[in-house]
Amino acid sequence: MKLSICTDVYNNLSYPDMLDKVQSLGVNAVEMTAGGWATCPHVPTAQLLASESKLQAFQAELEQRGMEIAALNCSGNPLCPGEMGEKHTRSTYDTVVLAGKLGVKKIVMMSGCPAGAPGDKIPNWITSTVTVPDYLAPALDYQWNEVAIPWWKKFAEHCRAHGVEQIAIEEFPCMLVYNPATLWRLRNAVGPIVGMNLDPSHLIAMGADPIAAARNLKGALFHIHGKDARIERGLCDINGLLETRPVTDTENRSWNYVAVGCGKDLQWWKEFFSVCRMVGYDGYVSLEMEDLTMSIEAGVLTSIDALQQTISR
Repeated sequence: MKLSICTDVYNNLSYPDMLDKVQSLGVNAVEMTAGGWATCPHVPTAQLLASESKLQAFQAELEQRGMEIAALNCSGNPLCPGEMGEKHTRSTYDTVVLAGKLGVKKIVMMSGCPAGAPGDKIPNWITSTVTVPDYLAPALDYQWNEVAIPWWKKFAEHCRAHGVEQIAIEEFPCMLVYNPATLWRLRNAVGPIVGMNLDPSHLIAMGADPIAAARNLKGALFHIHGKDARIERGLCDINGLLETRPVTDTENRSWNYVAVGCGKDLQWWKEFFSVCRMVGYDGYVSLEMEDLTMSIEAGVLTSIDALQQTISR
């Protein structure tokens, strides 16, 4: 396994300065946002698609440093009804075209989450048993069979046409794919081009075990985000893991995203990466630093130190 960095953490730096910063940390690969929700500070997708000279200059910055693109990221909600879904679908399709031109074989994204019925304007993340209320079962059937699967089958064809070989879906809460079971449901419907970007922090925050999840994902583990979460003592015992407070309210939340090693200890991370390697994964581990309890620099350095000690090489 090799380290890369999700570069939005350095959104204040220009593209060349960001590459220099990442390389100064001993990391030679980057995962960059090119669509979806992100501001895409380092990948101006529309400009690169419109200008061959800008595309060549973009590639040259990587080549002169001997750096690689681990993946292009276009996480968003392309299944959202209305303007957001249309915008994210366009940017996701454009990201795939750009990946083809850059020779990038893997994109990272989210599954999206549709509305619960035709005409609804807000996505509906159904997490309760569908037995009661009885309107949940038909809503979930609509989301999967009438919206998600048709969209994803068409999108998979687009990816194959542009040389993208792997679509790594992050198991993000509020998305239709949020755990291994839902990933397998989509993969079985769409095909083996679909796999998971296993982000341990999300499963930890939902009460699952990422190590057990890694075992379950054998053959469908396409990417890993190096990101930790901490279940906050006392608070989660009172309120459980469902958490609606903003991520900035770290002191009062039941759980928080934290630097790697500040939630699970290094022994846990060693086992996690060992199991991932055991089931066949030997690709990039992209550090995604979203710890709001410390400075960006401290969070990045803490995480890199932990990951360098624990990834399976």
